[in-house]
Amino acid sequence: MGLLTTVPPKMLQMTPEAGSTVTWVAGQEYEVSCVSGDAKPAPDITFLQSGQIISDITTNVDEGSQEKLFTTEATARVTPQSSDNGQLLVCEGSSPALNDPIKVSVTMNVLFPPGPPVIEWPGLDEGHVRAGQNLELRCMARGGNPPATLQWLKNGQPMPTAWGTEHAQAVARSMLVMMVRPEDHGTRLSCEAHNSVSKGIQERGVTLQVTFPPSAITILGSASQSENKNVTLSCITKSSRPRVLLRWWLGWRQLLPTEDTVMDGLHGGYISMSNLTFLVRREDNGLTLTCEAFSEAFTKETFKKSLTLNVKYPAQKLWIEGPPEGQLLRAGTRVRLVCLAIGGNPDPSLTWYKDSRMVTEPRLPQEPRRVQLGNLEKSGSIISRELVLVTSPSDNQAKFTCKAGQLSASMQLVVQFPPTNLTILANVSVLRPGDALNLTCVSVSSNPPVNLSWDKEGEKLEGITSPPRSAPFKGSAAARSVLLRISSGDHGHRVTCRAHSTGLRETVSAFYRLNVLYPPEFLGEQVLVVTAVEQGEALLPVSVSANPAPEAFNWTFRGYRLSPAGGPRHRILSSGALQLWNVTRADDGLYQLHCQNSEGTAEALVRLDVHYAPTIRALQDPTEVNIGGSVDIVCTVDAKPILPGMFNWERLGEEEEDWSLDDMEELSRGSTGRLRIHHAKLAQAGAYQCIVDNGVAPPARGLVRLVVRFAPQVEHPTPLTKVAAAGDSTSSATLHCRARGIPNIVFTWTKNGVPLDLQDPRYTEHTYHQGGVHSSLLTIANVSAAQDYALFTCTATNPLGSDHTNIQLVSISRPDPPSGIKVVSMTPYSVGLEWKPGFDGGLPQTFQVRYEALETPGFLYMDVLPPQATTFTLTGLQPSTRYRVWLLASNALGDSGLADKGSQISITTPGLDQPPEEPDYQLPTEQPVGFSELPLMPVLFAVGGLLLLSNASCVGGFLWQRRLRRLAEGISEKTKADSKEDRIRNDYEESQWTEDLDNRSSTVNTKDMEPYYHSMKDFSPQLPSTLEEVSCPRGFTGLEEENLVFPGHLYDEVGRLNTPSGTWGPLYDEVQLGPCDLCWPEDEYENPKGIYNQVAGDVDPVEMDSLPFELRGHLV
Repeated sequence: MGLLTTVPPKMLQMTPEAGSTVTWVAGQEYEVSCVSGDAKPAPDITFLQSGQIISDITTNVDEGSQEKLFTTEATARVTPQSSDNGQLLVCEGSSPALNDPIKVSVTMNVLFPPGPPVIEWPGLDEGHVRAGQNLELRCMARGGNPPATLQWLKNGQPMPTAWGTEHAQAVARSMLVMMVRPEDHGTRLSCEAHNSVSKGIQERGVTLQVTFPPSAITILGSASQSENKNVTLSCITKSSRPRVLLRWWLGWRQLLPTEDTVMDGLHGGYISMSNLTFLVRREDNGLTLTCEAFSEAFTKETFKKSLTLNVKYPAQKLWIEGPPEGQLLRAGTRVRLVCLAIGGNPDPSLTWYKDSRMVTEPRLPQEPRRVQLGNLEKSGSIISRELVLVTSPSDNQAKFTCKAGQLSASMQLVVQFPPTNLTILANVSVLRPGDALNLTCVSVSSNPPVNLSWDKEGEKLEGITSPPRSAPFKGSAAARSVLLRISSGDHGHRVTCRAHSTGLRETVSAFYRLNVLYPPEFLGEQVLVVTAVEQGEALLPVSVSANPAPEAFNWTFRGYRLSPAGGPRHRILSSGALQLWNVTRADDGLYQLHCQNSEGTAEALVRLDVHYAPTIRALQDPTEVNIGGSVDIVCTVDAKPILPGMFNWERLGEEEEDWSLDDMEELSRGSTGRLRIHHAKLAQAGAYQCIVDNGVAPPARGLVRLVVRFAPQVEHPTPLTKVAAAGDSTSSATLHCRARGIPNIVFTWTKNGVPLDLQDPRYTEHTYHQGGVHSSLLTIANVSAAQDYALFTCTATNPLGSDHTNIQLVSISRPDPPSGIKVVSMTPYSVGLEWKPGFDGGLPQTFQVRYEALETPGFLYMDVLPPQATTFTLTGLQPSTRYRVWLLASNALGDSGLADKGSQISITTPGLDQPPEEPDYQLPTEQPVGFSELPLMPVLFAVGGLLLLSNASCVGGFLWQRRLRRLAEGISEKTKADSKEDRIRNDYEESQWTEDLDNRSSTVNTKDMEPYYHSMKDFSPQLPSTLEEVSCPRGFTGLEEENLVFPGHLYDEVGRLNTPSGTWGPLYDEVQLGPCDLCWPEDEYENPKGIYNQVAGDVDPVEMDSLPFELRGHLV
């Protein structure tokens, strides 16, 4: 016997899915299945719907997934009802292996339609409302899933309303709010309810029964009637429901109607009408006539329509208040007339008449307001109307009447007035000079009569008077005539007729303007001369009188007619004036004007005077004069106008003293101005400016240079000029001669009094001309001691005279002692010295200071650095001490010695309690280098001797090469230094440098780009340095190649004996020369015949022959 084993089902699988919510429609059948898991034995499955067991179940048992296990599948058919909504549908599995059944379920969401809607009516009588009532109706529908949707309809048409739902109670509500109007009578209001599962729409409706009163009552007919006549009126109401009854009241008295009628009206209502006819009396005027509507449905309301009864009856009395009868009124007087009436209904309409014509105010605003008609005014039972008028001639003896119905009142006015119209009549219409004109003045009407008189532009005229006669406005007329003889001058004049009223003391005037036809006539104010400025505008005016106006203005200039249409530079204005612009001096002249009209022609000449700025036509530049002579600087201009004082002269210069025109005479005559110079002086040389101003801008300015010519003035240095050169036939020497003079100077040279043959190839002359400064450089090649150590004389000549100087060519030697030593500053411990170098002997020189204290034995020495300095500060001194100071010069051949008194000076240093001496100007101070306390001269001589003995050839070559270099540097430095001083005001036309290959002389031409002028107040007859040029040695390409140190002047007579810089001031413009301007082209110095010996610059510096002549042991 086997063991019995049970296996419980572990799960139930339900379709639809367990735990979900299923949506079903009530009344429809749905199928639900439930499958168990493997179990033993097969489980039992039961379905419960809302807790009730479903009997209609189909069950199938199948084998499980394993042997001896089973599954159960059960299917149930479910028909949900509305009560199942929200309930559970449960699948329950039970088995012996289970203590409790296993369950799965779904929630049922059952859809079902709502119940019918219900309308809640406020009140007892459903459907009965009153117009104007605010009706609120609530519609409610219960049940339904989903809840009901509510919709209000009016006569089947949807109305915009909202609804709400209460899900807890499953109720839908909607409120309809409307204002009831009469036209809503019979309207059906309905409420519909439905949802998504409703098979049809459920509806509940109500029909409105509207009660409304008449909206208006109207009385037809006029309430205005004359007394003792019948009045017929009708009272009609608007539609009302129910109908209303009508009754009439006059004041508090009820009137019986003639007829009552009822008719169908709008919106199911009724129209009531009542007719009334009754007799009116005067005492009924102003009473209220009322039509009243009433009904039992409107017990609390009264509907009325009233009007006021107007009974008409006439006024009782009418009269006018105004000026007394017969009073004289002057025209223009303000008169007030008042018309008054008593009684009458309506108030009497008072109307004014003037001579049977109704009086009205002017209709147009621009018409004079001579009549003002007042409004009706009432004061108690009196009615009045005012008429205010400003009297006019037409009011004279006029009858003014006021009417009120059948009543009327009248008044007559008497008005005095001047002539209403003063008219002048002429016997001819067209007037020309010589015609006779008869004018008649007619006064149309006046009260009282007037006296007539004539005058022309204030001149009284005699006339003939006509007898008076009757005239309008019951006045009198008058006439008076006058006879005139016409001329062209009468055109435009007024002939005046005056009418004077004695009684009114008033005069009325009228004039007749004379229109005289005559040909053009130029007036006395016609401008005959017009002035204009060149390049400006000119207007040639026309002052012409003509009637009619000129038809054309024709202008002619030099026989040519100017175009009336205008041109590039002219136009003819409408007044006939000629306008010109961009006027030129060619437009100057007579312009002929031709005027023409229908009566004739006239001509006139107008001169145009064109003024233009001055232009200098002639100005001689330069103007030359011999010193001491007289000359005119002439300035000729072209200008208009030519004025006596239009010439002015200025002297150009940097200093105010240069502007003076003392000793000069300014003259002018016509277009020529002169600056006359008497006894010309060099100080007067320079630039002058001629300024011409005739009032037309801009003034003319012209520059002219005054050149004062004078005889040559050659530099005469003291002592005798010396030039040193080695007489070894291998070196060269250059002699420099400089002179000043205008015109150009010609130089000649002699040697020992014999003219120098410049054809000799050993001699080359270079001549320079710069303004009034001239230089001649004589170069001697292959200097020979036997032939060339001589006295050379340079003579400068021009047409005004000549001058000369001597130059001694000597051998190389020791330097001359310096001279002119002086103290320039002093302190207790130092002294500043200044001196003039002497002749350097042809070799570079240096300076040494020797000094001693007089109370102390022994001498001290101090070298001057830099070597070429001419000022030095001696330091290391003691206060309050006397010193003697010597100045020594030395070169390679020795020193200058101490014999010259000009090279020594005695000084005493100040004490410490004394203030230091202040120099006139600060000089450069150089501190010595080395041991200043040691005597340097023995050391220098020892070193020099050693070098001379051991390396004579090297030293000689070096000195010779340095001499050549110094030669170029010294001349270049002289050129730079002198160029700053060569600014002499006495400018000449050009500067020249002459050269001729045949005679070895040359000329260089230079032009000053723009003169620059300086003062001549510091003029000294001593000559300044000038710009000089020298040829460069071969192989020397320019000063810019090396940082050369310029040793100062090579020739004492040229550089060191001149007037110190600043004595003359900058007198001449510098001629700017480039580096290449200092060198001549080599081909100009080549000797085609090979007759030149090699110059010193070509000697190899290492050769022994390069030593100076003296150093090689030869004697002169």
